[in-house]
Amino acid sequence: MENVIALKNVCKRFNRFELKDICLSLPKGFIMGLIGANGAGKTTTLKLILKNLQADSGDILVFGEAQNTLDFREKIGVVMDQLIFPCDWTAADIAATMKGFYRGFDEGLFGDYLHRFSLDAKKKLKDYSRGMELKIMLAAALSHDAELLILDEPTSGLDAVTRDELMGILQEYIKDGRRSILFSTHITKDLEAIADYITFLDEGRLVYTGPKDELIESYCLVKGTELEAAFKEKMIGLNENGYGYDGLLRREDLPLFQKDTVVENCSLDDLLIRIHKGGTAE
Repeated sequence: MENVIALKNVCKRFNRFELKDICLSLPKGFIMGLIGANGAGKTTTLKLILKNLQADSGDILVFGEAQNTLDFREKIGVVMDQLIFPCDWTAADIAATMKGFYRGFDEGLFGDYLHRFSLDAKKKLKDYSRGMELKIMLAAALSHDAELLILDEPTSGLDAVTRDELMGILQEYIKDGRRSILFSTHITKDLEAIADYITFLDEGRLVYTGPKDELIESYCLVKGTELEAAFKEKMIGLNENGYGYDGLLRREDLPLFQKDTVVENCSLDDLLIRIHKGGTAE
């Protein structure tokens, strides 16, 4: 299977933070969710992929190449968590700028997206809502035939309706099988329905990378009234109080527990919260 992005043992050190031995691969035609709490290293990872930062060690390949070339930029659309265009611009200013940066920019397609997203082309960006800002950045990113879309926390601050609309747009974007998406977010519900793969970071370390369903199905939530001391080390993000206990557990360890244990399926949110709390998935 052809990989659009491949990272192997990538490290980046800062004064108070270290991204350590990050590995991931995104196959062509799929969506990968990059998840983790704030400060986990998601944005740093994206900046390394985009060549906005230089890795201290490790290998980063995008479209099978390590070089930052013009063609590399042409093939990637980027949507950030904040508006990247000057607030006194209009859609016409964006189109003029995009034509200068991207040979493949299609002004007609950009106009089609403005119409689809109900955006006023004459309105200045400073008068846009948060949802409108996202849509015009997305329109710009989708209008130069990018083969890879990279989104960094794009749904932060959006209402549920706008987020759901975005998920539909992303699914439509990859349906031809030649386009791929790397989607960084801490709102894991946005990925439950659309992500094929998940890369999970916690405090700069790689917790998991691989198929989303495989990750979710490998764990469960367990609840009970009494927990034997010998089993505590098996629990991830354990909560204990006067009424009993609850925590995350690998399904392979489930036979060790008492018959009266209540078992529930877990979500990406459960995994993120419990592992960040102090457990381990290794």
